[in-house]
Amino acid sequence: MILQLLFINYTGNLQRNNEAILLSGGMDSIALAYWKKPGHSITIDYGQKAAKAEINSARQLSKELDIQHHVIKVDCSTLGSGDMNGTDSISIAPITEWWPYRNQLLVTLACMKCVNLGIKKLFVGSVSTDSAHKDGTKFFYNYLADLIQYQEGAIKISCPAIEMSTKELIEKSGLPKSMLFWAHSCHTSNEPCMNCNGCKKYLYTLQSLGLD
Repeated sequence: MILQLLFINYTGNLQRNNEAILLSGGMDSIALAYWKKPGHSITIDYGQKAAKAEINSARQLSKELDIQHHVIKVDCSTLGSGDMNGTDSISIAPITEWWPYRNQLLVTLACMKCVNLGIKKLFVGSVSTDSAHKDGTKFFYNYLADLIQYQEGAIKISCPAIEMSTKELIEKSGLPKSMLFWAHSCHTSNEPCMNCNGCKKYLYTLQSLGLD
């Protein structure tokens, strides 16, 4: 019996160490991290205005869940636009926080880290409302997953909440509601502006969960 338990713990830890999550520190990725509890988390400072707060939020949750936290810094601010970049949106932007090719960039950078760590699976916390832009849709992630898995390392991209709302994801994950207050959702600043779409989503979600 003891050997069986040791084997179960060993295989569980082995699986965890082969998995990572792209952890932005927002409500969606925090809930997904709590649900899946991978061995690694990756937060990326790509030049966004709220990078510092996002890293702090992700670090705090990773410490709580005993997840090894990695930070990647690559300044792409000269290529961005919209709320997250502190500039006007370009004409083709579907929403004000849209950053050209952002999700493709973040997944690619995270996978570059995963290859070096020997990680075989990357969780991404996109939810149904992210379909407001093409690189937040299930179709996009299916295409991207095929491309990433085709390449050396054969990393699997998993978006378990792509058809859920943020509220549904939080409820599914079992995330203690107190941890929602660790999340940083503001698109424009390290301090919540209470006016951007990220802050509005955060407040709406808290209200829908009875936390207003």
